[in-house]
Amino acid sequence: MAQQTGSGAGREWHLFVPKLITVLRQGYGLGDLRHDALAGLTVAIVALPLAMALAIASGTTPERGLFTAIVAGFLISALGGSRFQIGGPTGAFVVVVFNVIERHGYDGLVLATLMAGVMLLFFGLFRLGTYIKYVPQPVVTGFTAGIAVIIFSSQIKDLLGLDIDKLPADFISQWGSYLSNLHSIDPVTVLIAAGTLAIILAVRRWQPKLPAFLIGIVIGTLVVLIAGLPVETIGSRFGEIPNMLPSPTLPEVTLERIRILFPDALTIALLAGIESLLSAVVADGMTGRRHRSNCELVAQGIANLGSAMFGGIPATGAIARTATNIRSGARTPVAGMLHAIFVLVFMLLLAPLMVLVPLASLAALLIVVAWNMSEVHRFRQLLSAPRGDRIVLLLTFGLTVLVDLTVAIQVGIVLAALLFMVRMSETVEVQSDSRVIDEEAEEDDFLLPPVPDEDNDRAALPPGVEVFQIRGPLFFGATSRLADVLDRIGATPSVFILRMREMPLIDSSGVVALSAFLDRCRKAGTIVILSGLQPQPRKVLAKMHVIHDDTALIFVADYARALQTARDLIQHRSDVMQP
Repeated sequence: MAQQTGSGAGREWHLFVPKLITVLRQGYGLGDLRHDALAGLTVAIVALPLAMALAIASGTTPERGLFTAIVAGFLISALGGSRFQIGGPTGAFVVVVFNVIERHGYDGLVLATLMAGVMLLFFGLFRLGTYIKYVPQPVVTGFTAGIAVIIFSSQIKDLLGLDIDKLPADFISQWGSYLSNLHSIDPVTVLIAAGTLAIILAVRRWQPKLPAFLIGIVIGTLVVLIAGLPVETIGSRFGEIPNMLPSPTLPEVTLERIRILFPDALTIALLAGIESLLSAVVADGMTGRRHRSNCELVAQGIANLGSAMFGGIPATGAIARTATNIRSGARTPVAGMLHAIFVLVFMLLLAPLMVLVPLASLAALLIVVAWNMSEVHRFRQLLSAPRGDRIVLLLTFGLTVLVDLTVAIQVGIVLAALLFMVRMSETVEVQSDSRVIDEEAEEDDFLLPPVPDEDNDRAALPPGVEVFQIRGPLFFGATSRLADVLDRIGATPSVFILRMREMPLIDSSGVVALSAFLDRCRKAGTIVILSGLQPQPRKVLAKMHVIHDDTALIFVADYARALQTARDLIQHRSDVMQP
């Protein structure tokens, strides 16, 4: 035991080694470079218009989005804890960045981003990445859907070509301004925006491998140029785009400014931490790899420091661009580094052409971004969750749209924690000996065998059958453990027994995790047997439409029946395969 403990303590440094170092140690050849270069180029094509559009939506100039994609994108990939993470500006920051610039100017945003970078460094070094991922699903879905609504609202002016000198920052005032200026709608701008939107949606529908955003922007720009249409462009509003990175600078730093900007900096740090880890988890699910969450937070901190010093805006892991990177064949973090280099090359060569892009086309692009962020299907699913989760979801969503993102996250997390304590108090008698929060193992790239469990009598398991037991409530703080189960097994079993008698409670985050687990088993052809499912989880799973008629999901009363059912299924499969 002492030897095992010592080994664990000696391995703590391993949690902060960038994935780039790991892959270089394992060997990196020309084949890897070829795949990474193609993936990096593909992501750069997607990121180029997106970075400019997000910067404009955030209340700043388009080149700042490009600076962020270049500097932060390179650092996140080079120093991060994920093989496939793509970093840069994202929609999650639009609201908070717009508000900071509105109140304190761009110089205030730079200081807030530097402070957020330092916070992220401390989050990672103190291994808080283990706990940031415990933010409940209703809170995450509530504020991301709220941000999507705000992004959509902020683009109405450019979509319709409304003649509004100064657009208000808050949601209600924005729509008041829109309604009072409807008489100034420009039909030409509306046609350009609608055409760009139609092209983006058509390409995504029928040619999903092509860069829909870039194609829509290019066609929209060509139509405006060839027809000589009088619509507002990047150049007419913002002037020229520089074709080089600026020199690093630091803002004025005083204790008073630090005190005033501290809440905004904390919000930026939390958003960057949450979204980067969510993106890394998505990448893990797509590839079967495992990220180092605390290493990722350290990289996010350094990247935000670099972005702020080189004239950028806050950055984090971008889920859609990370998924594109994986689908494009990326093998290592080099793909993300090359993506940043390609964006730099595009800026150096194409800066004179970028100013010709119509703002109506960028607004159409952001409408698609807002729709993707809204996660309507997930929002609808959570509306079927228990009442407490629905309240957290709707309150977080409403506060994000109508009040402030910082307030929304704080209230949502506090309310979710209170709700969890109430639920735990109802199950304390049956759950007094369970551990509900486990320390993150963070074993990187090692597929660990299942932990031996004497209660499961693993020696009695027939070949092709696996069994795991959930002990304690499957709530928002424990869902990551379930996601790791299949990775730890390594080989895909034919039958998977999930023992649930000692799981007295499940919340909406647990349902989402269990649903994803069942979907993954279903796609792999694995039959899942749930044994001993208790009344509360059964009721919640049924209400959220996870339990339905499905031959790949079997319910039994106890483990003995589950084991016999598994034997029968394996025997039946063996009989069918025999000639």
